Amino acid sequence: MRTGIARLPVAAALVLGGLSLSACATQEYVDKRIDEVNTHLTAVEAKANEADQTANSALSAAQAAQASATQANQRIDQLSGQVSSLQQEWQQFQQAPPKTPRG
Repeated sequence: MRTGIARLPVAAALVLGGLSLSACATQEYVDKRIDEVNTHLTAVEAKANEADQTANSALSAAQAAQASATQANQRIDQLSGQVSSLQQEWQQFQQAPPKTPRG
């Protein structure tokens, strides 16, 4: 019995040592995983930059469209005033008595 009891701590130490070694990651494993994460981050950053450029382009196009719409509205306002003036002249012309030719 004594030999069985004496072997118990040795066996326990071997089991614990084996388990602790299997739980440790090697430097190569860690480096590989870090490289995978860095590759993924680079891809995500590239997509984010592309999305940012697309958003900036859309903003520029929207601002140009807004400026164009503002100019068009100003021109419409000017033309509306001219149309109103012409309408008033036309109404006055229609209400004026007809002129008779001379001679």
